[in-house]
Amino acid sequence: MKVDAFVKRLDSRLRGNDKTIEIRLFTKPSRLTMDEDLPINRYLAIRACWIFIAVIVLLLLVSPLYNYNGQKDIKSVYNFIVRKSLPERYIATVPENSASYVRGKKAERLFHPIVLQAANRHQVDPALVKAIIMAESSYDPRAVSKKGAKGLMQLMPETARALGVEDSFNPEHNIHAGVRYFKHLMNQFDGDARLALAAYNAGSRKVRQYQGIPPYRATKYYIKRVFRYYKYYKEEMAAEASSA
Repeated sequence: MKVDAFVKRLDSRLRGNDKTIEIRLFTKPSRLTMDEDLPINRYLAIRACWIFIAVIVLLLLVSPLYNYNGQKDIKSVYNFIVRKSLPERYIATVPENSASYVRGKKAERLFHPIVLQAANRHQVDPALVKAIIMAESSYDPRAVSKKGAKGLMQLMPETARALGVEDSFNPEHNIHAGVRYFKHLMNQFDGDARLALAAYNAGSRKVRQYQGIPPYRATKYYIKRVFRYYKYYKEEMAAEASSA
C-alpha cells in the first residue's frame, strides 16, 4: 500500500538522519503543502500559520460575546449559538447581553415618558411595557427582524397597518401601537398576561389552537425573559417612587 511505502520511506530517512524528509500522502500533496517534496520543517511552519489564522478568526467571532468589562457573558454565548441554529421567528432581534443592556438603558430613559403615556392611556402596567420592549428590541428603535418586524415593540407590517402606523421606526407611534395591540390581546385572553405575551410572540391563533401557551421552546423562553425584565423594572420604578 502507498501508506506503507510512505511509512517505510519516512523511517529510512529518519534512520539516515536526513533533515529534508518528504511529505507525501497517497502520491498527492496535502492541502497545506506547496509542492510534492516539502521539507518537514517547512510543512510544520505552514501548518502553524494556518492554525494561527484560525485562532485569529475564532477570536474575531467570539470577541462580541465579551461585555465592556472584558468578561465573558455566558448568556451571550448561549444566544450566539441559539441564533445560529433556530429560525428567526424564535429569537429576539437584538442580542441580550450586558453591553446591549447598557445601551438599552440609555434609550429607556429617553423613551420613558412615551411609555408612561401609552401605558396610562391603555391601562397597562408600564413596567410590563418596558419589559416587552427590552425583550423585543433592547430599546433599539431601528431594530428589524428577518421576518420584517420593526421598531421598539417589533411590529409586523400587517399589524402596523391594522393599527394605522405608517412609520414603525417612529418611537412614539411604535410604542403607542404596540401597547394598544398588547391591551387588545389582554382583553382577548381575559387579562392573562402570559397568554397575551404568548400571542404577542407566536400569534393569537396559535394560542387558541393549543388552548394555552404553544409548546414552543422559544415562546416559553420569551415569556420567562419578559417576566424577568418585568420584575426588574417593577422594583426599579418602586424604588424611584419611594425616593421621590
